[in-house]
Amino acid sequence: MRTLNRLLLASLLAFASIAAHADDAPSAEPDVTIRQDGDRTIQEYRVNGFLYAIKVIPKGGKPYFLVRADGSDGNFVRSDDPDMLIPAWEIFSW
Repeated sequence: MRTLNRLLLASLLAFASIAAHADDAPSAEPDVTIRQDGDRTIQEYRVNGFLYAIKVIPKGGKPYFLVRADGSDGNFVRSDDPDMLIPAWEIFSW
């Protein structure tokens, strides 16, 4: 009987810890960060901390999106011109 009680208590504790983590379910809606960079507005779209798209709104031009070239690295391409790669190298550093 003692073994059964201990087993029941252990399973209840395990279930309680799983239920506590269920509240932290991934969000389906993106987190949008808006910032100003000179004369343009930049909106960064993230899901669970993963940056997947950037919307650039120039002051005197048409807005455009930068999206990931593939899902893993930081290479972005313009959604309206996917053949144009955005440079991501560093030339000078202090």
